[in-house]
Amino acid sequence: MFNHIAQIVTRRPWHVVVAWAILVVLAIPLARLAPSHLAANASSVKNSEAQQITRIYTTAFKQTVTDRTVLMSQSEIPASDPRFQEVYNRLMEKVQHLPGVLSLTRFDAPSPLEQSSPDGKITATLLDTKLAGGDGVIEAIRRQARALQTPQIKFYVTGATAVTKDFLHLLEADVKRSELIALPLTAVVLVLAFGALVAAGLPLIIGVVAITTGMACLYLLTLLGEVSSFAQTVITMLSLGAGIDYALMMVGRFREELGRGRSAPEAAALTTRTAGRAVAFSGLVVALAMGAMIVPDLTFIRSMGIGGVMAVFMTVLASTTLLPALLSLLGERINSPRRLSFRLTSGGTAHPFWGRWAQQVMRRPWAFTVVVAGVLIALAWPTLSMKLGYTGAFGLGQGVESRKGLELMRQLGLGGASDSFEVLLDLGSEGFTPQNRSKWKDLAQQISAWPQVRLVISPFLAGKLGQGGFGDLLTLSNQYISQNRRYLRLTVVPKDAVHAPDIPAWQQKLRQAALGSGFTQVRIGGAPIGSMEFTDALISAMPAAIGTVFVATFILLAIAFRSLIIPLKSIVMNTLSVGAAYGVITLVFQKGVLARLIGAPTDVGYIDSSLPLMMFAVIFGLSMDYEIFLLSRIQEGHLAGLSTFESVKAALERTASVITSAALIMILVFSAFIFGQVVANKTVGLGLAVAVFLDATLIRLVLVPAVMVLAGEWNWWLPGPLQRVMPRVRLEP
Repeated sequence: MFNHIAQIVTRRPWHVVVAWAILVVLAIPLARLAPSHLAANASSVKNSEAQQITRIYTTAFKQTVTDRTVLMSQSEIPASDPRFQEVYNRLMEKVQHLPGVLSLTRFDAPSPLEQSSPDGKITATLLDTKLAGGDGVIEAIRRQARALQTPQIKFYVTGATAVTKDFLHLLEADVKRSELIALPLTAVVLVLAFGALVAAGLPLIIGVVAITTGMACLYLLTLLGEVSSFAQTVITMLSLGAGIDYALMMVGRFREELGRGRSAPEAAALTTRTAGRAVAFSGLVVALAMGAMIVPDLTFIRSMGIGGVMAVFMTVLASTTLLPALLSLLGERINSPRRLSFRLTSGGTAHPFWGRWAQQVMRRPWAFTVVVAGVLIALAWPTLSMKLGYTGAFGLGQGVESRKGLELMRQLGLGGASDSFEVLLDLGSEGFTPQNRSKWKDLAQQISAWPQVRLVISPFLAGKLGQGGFGDLLTLSNQYISQNRRYLRLTVVPKDAVHAPDIPAWQQKLRQAALGSGFTQVRIGGAPIGSMEFTDALISAMPAAIGTVFVATFILLAIAFRSLIIPLKSIVMNTLSVGAAYGVITLVFQKGVLARLIGAPTDVGYIDSSLPLMMFAVIFGLSMDYEIFLLSRIQEGHLAGLSTFESVKAALERTASVITSAALIMILVFSAFIFGQVVANKTVGLGLAVAVFLDATLIRLVLVPAVMVLAGEWNWWLPGPLQRVMPRVRLEP
């Protein structure tokens, strides 16, 4: 197949370039639309307990799904001051008439909740808004608040929808800022790596083309269903990182063939047949790794996996068609202008430094293997204490409006207002009776007495309230007794925001209390339970997802290199790099070690549940890039009759410079995400940067040569029966 591709792209290069130019022009408007069509990082699990409760509320209770929004104020003057009252009253008059605002409870209205600080300088106004289109309501409230606030009086809008809106906005901003930071730095590294501006520009072109077409594919995916906001981060990282990686390998091989006296079309065709084949195979492995996110039966996570697979496909396609066409057209001009005197790699020739390095490692293979493996295992050790959960507002920077509002709520003891639990009591065929009413009231009073509970909302609380939106809501009996009188409801508001590790204890305690009160059928729901179920579904799916990637990767590598030892070694080493990255992010983002140095909060205490699987897919896939680049050259030497020692030495001389340059670029790309305001982006950026650094240094330049020379000819061991039935796939020329 690659012989045909090589002939087409080198014989008709202008046709290929024009076709890609048209494709990119058509993709640009679609790529711009993608970010606004993504959804935040939260999802429900099909037929879960929390989702069952939501369904019962809409059917048996005939309730409109609403969202609790909180308008916080922080002022230098007390709420009793006429100056504050004037601003506040004008704001309330405007907000209560906004479309989508269903009810409003002022801070000075009768309420069982403390909605004002003792000095009156912090207040909370509770609003019930329509969930559908809630982001528009949030923006309208914010516009009114910003228009009326003064230097002395500040307003902050928070709540689940507000957090989601801020999350999506900042996620997009982080990606754009990261691109702006990474691309110029990448250009500098490429110039130093190639010593020629033209050669340096080609990987950037492929990276930008891959991002543009990948984001266009992402937009098309949003037309089919809900797509995770993190898919944008995944596609940007994969397209830019892998695109530059593949282009580095292709350009390096092309310059190598030019140096041997081949014409431009001949060198481009041979590059496509050799490096292009390795790129395609590497892309297949990356796509398989991204496929790990398709295994969980969660639409949100699957969308990231599908988006990643599409991004890899477009990146490989551009690298194996557009790039060879450009190489064929450029020829010797790829080395223009004159090579710079300072560069990190050679112009397509073997670098003796890396040969000497390989010799040093392979002369003491046991020492290097033990030391490096020990370092990686030590870095991975904190992973054993990793805790997962949905981070919500804690996943945003501390200066973000919704996070600031949450912090003010916590000062009032209202931190749990956005993390309430729903207790649904199913009476079955017995229905609502005086006896059940008594048990229901006793249960509400029992839970209300818990020290960690701020309030239990039920009809028994309504008598304590005066008029107002919140009070009116409580007095409506159909909010608590279903129309068929089969279900009863309690809403439990904690005193503080509920962190992910504490949710299971809440669920168990609430269930035991309900069962102990004589109710036999109990469901526990609410936002915390929904996020816990999402996390549990991800954790339970990870072994199958990771196992599938391991098996598929093992089979592909076994076929490509006709060995059982090499794929096993590759999987083990890549797993070490993943584990080390997990350990580092656990230390920084969960335990708070050095967190302040990168602007990460220290009060979260866990990792966002969607990140480990996503990071595994990206790290494992990209690590395999370097593995295949190196192993394909080692295999060339082996098939040419060289010893293991000589094959590894020759391979490192040819590929180590490309690997280190590519790794440096990837580290720059990933590190740019560390400086954003979304903690998840910081986590992914740091984790991937650490993984790539370790992979390109300790693993590819130390552990691989040491283990390869220890295994010797066993590297290529393949049982006789498998040799006869296994298909032959050649990555070497």
